[in-house]
Amino acid sequence: MAAATYLFFTLIIASTLCSFGSVPSIEAQKLTLSVYYETLCPRCATFIVKNLARIFDNELITILNLRLVPWGNASTNNSKNATFCQHGPDECRLNSLEACAIDVLHDVNKHFALIYCIEFLAIEGRHKEWQTCFSSLGLPLKPVLDCYESANATKLELKYANETAYLSQPLKFVPWLLLNNQPIGNDYENFASYVCKAYKGVAVPMACGSVHLKQKAQ
Repeated sequence: MAAATYLFFTLIIASTLCSFGSVPSIEAQKLTLSVYYETLCPRCATFIVKNLARIFDNELITILNLRLVPWGNASTNNSKNATFCQHGPDECRLNSLEACAIDVLHDVNKHFALIYCIEFLAIEGRHKEWQTCFSSLGLPLKPVLDCYESANATKLELKYANETAYLSQPLKFVPWLLLNNQPIGNDYENFASYVCKAYKGVAVPMACGSVHLKQKAQ
C-alpha cells in the first residue's frame, strides 16, 4: 500500500476525528449507512478502498454512522456446524476477523483503517498478509485475535448472518448499501450523493455543499 495511504489513516487514528462542533446535536442528525459485504469479493474490496474511504477525507463521516457487516452471501450449515463463504475458507476467516475488529476496535476510524488495509491487500492478492496491517497502523493485534479465536467470533458472525437474512428488502448482490434502512441498489458507487440529499442537519460537510445550495435554491 502506498505510504501516503498508511499515513492518512494513521493520522485519522491519532486524531480520531471526533470533535466536530456540538456532539449531541450532530449525533441526533446523523444518517446510518450500512455496508453489507464479503471480505474477498473483488467488487466489495474495490468499493471500500476506492469509494467508501473518501468519507474520511471529504468529511462525510461527520454526518454518518457507518456500519460494516462482513457476511454477504455466506451461509451456515447447522447440522455440520460449518460456515460456507462464496470465496472459500479464507474469506470465512477474514469475515470473522473483520467482525472481531469492528467489535473490539469500537472507534470507526480505527476499525475502518484496518479493514481498508486488509481489503487493499485482497485487491493485490496478498490477503494472507493481513497481520501486517496491525503493525503498519499501530493497532493492537492481541485483543482482535483473542476474539477471533474464541466463541465470540462465531456469535458475531451469526448476528450478521441473521441481520443479512432478515433485511426488509433482501440483499441482491454485494456490496449492498442501506441508507437509513433504504437500499441504494445498483448506484452504490454514487452513495455520497444519496447521503447529501438525505441529510437535513445544519453542519453541512464539505462534500455536500453544492447539493445543499441547490436544495435551498429550489
